[in-house]
Amino acid sequence: MPSLPQLLLDDSPVMGLARRFRDAGHHLYLVGGPVRDLALRREHTDLDFATDAVPDETLAIVRPSAEHVWLQGVEYGTVGARIFGVDLEITTFRTERYQAESRHPAVTFESDIETDLSRRDFTVNAMAILLPERTPVDPFGGKRDLERKVLRTPIEPAASFSDDPLRMVRAFRFASQLGFNVHDDVLAAVKDLKELLNSVSAERVRDELSKLLVGRVPGRALAACDATGLTELFLPELPALKLEQDPIHRHKDVFHHTLAVVEQTDPELRLRLAALLHDIGKPATRRIDAREGVTFHHHETVGARMARERLRALRFPNEIVDDVHDLIFLHHRFHTYRLGWTDSAVRRYVRDAGALLQTLNALVRADCTTRNAAKARRLAARMDELEARIEELDAKEELESIRPDLDGKQVMAYLAVPPGPVVGEAKEFLLELRLEEGPLGEDEAYARLDSWARGRGIDPAGSRVPPKEKKKPAQDD
Repeated sequence: MPSLPQLLLDDSPVMGLARRFRDAGHHLYLVGGPVRDLALRREHTDLDFATDAVPDETLAIVRPSAEHVWLQGVEYGTVGARIFGVDLEITTFRTERYQAESRHPAVTFESDIETDLSRRDFTVNAMAILLPERTPVDPFGGKRDLERKVLRTPIEPAASFSDDPLRMVRAFRFASQLGFNVHDDVLAAVKDLKELLNSVSAERVRDELSKLLVGRVPGRALAACDATGLTELFLPELPALKLEQDPIHRHKDVFHHTLAVVEQTDPELRLRLAALLHDIGKPATRRIDAREGVTFHHHETVGARMARERLRALRFPNEIVDDVHDLIFLHHRFHTYRLGWTDSAVRRYVRDAGALLQTLNALVRADCTTRNAAKARRLAARMDELEARIEELDAKEELESIRPDLDGKQVMAYLAVPPGPVVGEAKEFLLELRLEEGPLGEDEAYARLDSWARGRGIDPAGSRVPPKEKKKPAQDD
């Protein structure tokens, strides 16, 4: 797809479309995010337009040159189209308001661009460019706020948030993505109106949280969000990390440590969700011991379970829930091997991490937020050592494909047993041997299986050669 500046050249498909709107007696404006990102010199892939034409009129103008048209949003004034390979959406001037318990807004069509822009979320998203003339429209000072790096609402924040309470979370999402500050008036309104968020569906909150987390400064944005009390409503585990400092047995500030870990990870959703939730089991497991000081034994087990519950409540897909659970459950294992890694420990670490191995290692590295430079170097060196051991052992044993030396068919043939629990138990026994001792080879594996079976009262009377599967007789046509 061409860049935004290229789409505003005279011979672009967008300008051709704008001229057709003008010839039909209508106005076409580029609006919202594309205008903001054009001013910030950021790339933007979604093209949004506003027009005084009603959907039927828009469709009549667009259809002759469109490769494809979609009308899923036509009830709300939106016509989507692909024109010369460019996807765009054109919406009739409108205002919208979300009702309690409704995922869809009540829409009112309007007659002018300023009213349309007035009901958008923030001034930096309430700018437009009239095409094909390229005339800027900025009635609420969005350009000035871009320069000041501040997020304000075009109308009074209370009215804006009453129209759509999700905008309260969205303020911090844009603060994370753009690196902007949220205006004091907006923060005050969030504090006063935060309970309105209870009327918003979990799916909509989830989407904003996901965008916040993969932004530029998620830790700073989450801290600002938490200061308003808003996180109590959709992520209560985060403020719960503000554990009271014990005056004798000092411990790290878990809340700010968590935000630092989030910011030290790459912007990948699973990784940042795991970073955000990796220590949420600590409040429930915190103990003060005269000898050990402050401890959080098994916080990774408790935290993994809590993370699963929170992500399910936010309606995250099962595959993300499962991955984040596993990352949190495994993230503390690295610290249990202070005296070095045996081959067996490396195999088990790789086997349990599976496809998440690189992500898990990234989380473990990010979890080091100490200001003690010597301690940080030691932790980094230990992770370097582990990764070197994994690479070395993988070269010899292909760790990612660890499996027993004998498969199920070989076990059944040797033990002369049908499929069932005994086969599963035998395979688990052989897998444990594989993890503990490395590859055994078939002869040794059969010898160990023989000993295991006899110890269970099973007399191996089968064959080392699995029977060939019988071919089904051909069916007549």
